[in-house]
Amino acid sequence: MTDHPRVPLFLISGLAPGPNSTLAALLREAEPGTAVVHHDLRQIGAGIVRRRIQLGNRDQLTALELAHGCVSCTLREDLLPLLRRLARNPEVRRIVLRLDEAMEPEPVSWAIRNVLVGDRPVLDDVDLRAVLTVIDCANWLGDATGDALLGERDLRASPEDERTVAQVALSQVEFADVLVLAGAATDAWTAARSSAVLDRVAPSVPRVELSRVDGSTVLDAVPPDARRGEVTDMHGALLRGQPPLHTDCGIALATFTAQRPFHPERLHDAIDVLLDGVVRTRGRAWVASQPDVAFWIESAGGGLGIGHAGPWLASPDGPEWTDVSAERRTLASLRWDPEHGDRAQEIVVVTDHTTPEEIEAALNGALLTDEELAAGQDLWRHYPDPFGDWHEEPCDDTEADPAKHDASVLNDASDRKDETQ
Repeated sequence: MTDHPRVPLFLISGLAPGPNSTLAALLREAEPGTAVVHHDLRQIGAGIVRRRIQLGNRDQLTALELAHGCVSCTLREDLLPLLRRLARNPEVRRIVLRLDEAMEPEPVSWAIRNVLVGDRPVLDDVDLRAVLTVIDCANWLGDATGDALLGERDLRASPEDERTVAQVALSQVEFADVLVLAGAATDAWTAARSSAVLDRVAPSVPRVELSRVDGSTVLDAVPPDARRGEVTDMHGALLRGQPPLHTDCGIALATFTAQRPFHPERLHDAIDVLLDGVVRTRGRAWVASQPDVAFWIESAGGGLGIGHAGPWLASPDGPEWTDVSAERRTLASLRWDPEHGDRAQEIVVVTDHTTPEEIEAALNGALLTDEELAAGQDLWRHYPDPFGDWHEEPCDDTEADPAKHDASVLNDASDRKDETQ
């Protein structure tokens, strides 16, 4: 640890640059000595990132040339060392990090907590107080439910970034401590549907209107139990807070649980149901052909990825109970099976045009039958497996592409979360 107090740090995320900038300005005006940092990634394909630092009367714009042109190298080579330098500057009383629109706050928070700069993480110098996500009310619902790729909006975070706008829109909201609503929805129906989605993907996150807050009152909305950059436990609870269980404006919440594995080929056929008429999918899956590893399923808009979330506690190489969170131990204890341990299906789906009944029917059909279940793991391991280590939909082949693990912030986040278990 350092011998000086940690400097408060606030993250701003969101897809709309104008409102993001407005919120950053409000925070800067409210506290003298606030440094605002922003990295613009619009030229990252050419290996250039434009960095802006505002502190006092100074407004410094610098063009950075990065060897690889990606978010990871931006964090490693510039942002993390910069946060440390600012935190040790006696002029700086707090730091506001305004993320590029294409950046998701969770992998940034992970890097602040875990990536070493010198011999220590930057968290030794900064105190991450809150993640504030700005929602452009006129466009957010379309972004969160559409199929557009970031590249179609000139929002890629790297030349290989194939994420959808929906993936970014939803991950920014889910990781927030406060949602800041900017502008107004185009009509009452859009406003109602947007609220219904937010009620289900971020039920415990308070919402404030940008036009009605200043740099102090917006921080007053941060709840005492806010996550403050705490990285998601992929074996923890899938929902934070208590989302409504009824259907509202056609938006519903479906939960699927089962204590028998999926047949890999039938699951591959069934996952189409998670792409059409679905707003969001998150969960863990037990696949018969790979019984020792938990699969992580995540979808948004027209994009879906399936990756590994590390071994089950009951796996031969699983972690010790004392090495995992109390929440994971509790969840595992509640469902522990004498033969299969904590292996189970736990998937949460926010639906739009698809009904919860359709989701349940498709996933139930992918489970092993009683006869297949009785055949045992030795036979299951020989089932044809279309997933490999990483899978994305829509797919053209069944081969895992290791490069895809570094192709986007979403994929990087999945890898990093696994390391923290």
